[in-house]
Amino acid sequence: MSEFESLGLKSGIWQGVIHRDAQPGRLVLVHMGSRVAEARLTAEAPGRWRVAAAIPVERLSEGAQSFLLVEDGGAEGEPPRPGARRLASLTLVAGEILDGDLHAELSLMRGELELLKKELRRLAAAPA
Repeated sequence: MSEFESLGLKSGIWQGVIHRDAQPGRLVLVHMGSRVAEARLTAEAPGRWRVAAAIPVERLSEGAQSFLLVEDGGAEGEPPRPGARRLASLTLVAGEILDGDLHAELSLMRGELELLKKELRRLAAAPA
């Protein structure tokens, strides 16, 4: 089991829980190699740490965007240090990038459905 359990994205806040006895180090949200935010860390219970990271609205655009949650020992405001540990990733997809993929997938599903219908008709028409 991964240390980080994602609780999803709601109202621009990516939330999750880290399952670990010791308090995690600094948690940084990284997008395209740059530090974009620091995550808030709250002790929930022994061995459970709640993480909340705000996704900056200016980083959202059409296409696929990947955000990484990394842990390091850096100070607030510093970029992630070399050797920072990747805890999780979040990929967001928006806009027209999906249109072609969805249409292609629907076409494939329609073709498979037609094959199934033909086979069922053949089996139903075969003498017993």
